Amino acid sequence: MTTSRIKQRFADLRQHDRKGLVTFITAGDPTPEITLAGMHALVRGGADIIELGVPFSDPMADGPIIQRASERALDGGMTLRKVLALVTAFRATDQTTPVVLMGYLNPIERMGYTEFSRQAAAVGVDGVLTVDLPPEEAASCHAEFERAGLDHIYLLAPTSDATRIRAVCERASGFVYYVSVKGVTGGKTFATDEVAAKIGEIRAATSLPVGVGFGVKSAATAAALAPLCDAVIVGSALVEIIEQNQGSIAATAQALEGFAAGLRSALDACHTA
Repeated sequence: MTTSRIKQRFADLRQHDRKGLVTFITAGDPTPEITLAGMHALVRGGADIIELGVPFSDPMADGPIIQRASERALDGGMTLRKVLALVTAFRATDQTTPVVLMGYLNPIERMGYTEFSRQAAAVGVDGVLTVDLPPEEAASCHAEFERAGLDHIYLLAPTSDATRIRAVCERASGFVYYVSVKGVTGGKTFATDEVAAKIGEIRAATSLPVGVGFGVKSAATAAALAPLCDAVIVGSALVEIIEQNQGSIAATAQALEGFAAGLRSALDACHTA
């Protein structure tokens, strides 16, 4: 079996003593054309992995910024199949940047685990994170992801105890996503010492890279987290940029690239812990 793009990317980052930058935007917000331009802009700015949000009507883990992005995308007619078409378009000129679909189980379940996994792998998706699928209920879905060669990424939170950490780490692949705050995306800031302690517990249970998100709003917060983890994950700040640029492809792409470049510079100033 070939090495996944995600595994390869983290191996490259380790080799060069760099921290990963994972960037999230919502597919189809506000149009597929802006999403595609935004994905490429983020890569130009220094993103290592693109997380593409699958819009959903009830995004329970997401704060108001990403909720509004989902509403805009759904109003524009975005569907899971159209998200996969966006990945196809991205892969026409970028065969190396890993792409992770992040969303909720219902759209995948409606398509069918086997059909979704087959199509996602075929268009160049590398990993899937389903926010509302706990490991105890993931056997059928996980088996199809694994068969298709898709990394299955799980969330851990400040409230995750040792039993939950073990359960997630036994099943996860690609990387583990640690939610740095209690609450939804774009919420309050994190406490560094608490994040450090929890990441220590996670590292004791897995050799997978650990990415941290949900509280990273700026280059300064990215730099504060970088010594503790393998990658920082930024979402709401980027989605807010899209919202502020009122549907202009050029302005959105330029703003996303610039923001990503600032994050990248801050991370490159940090050294591996």
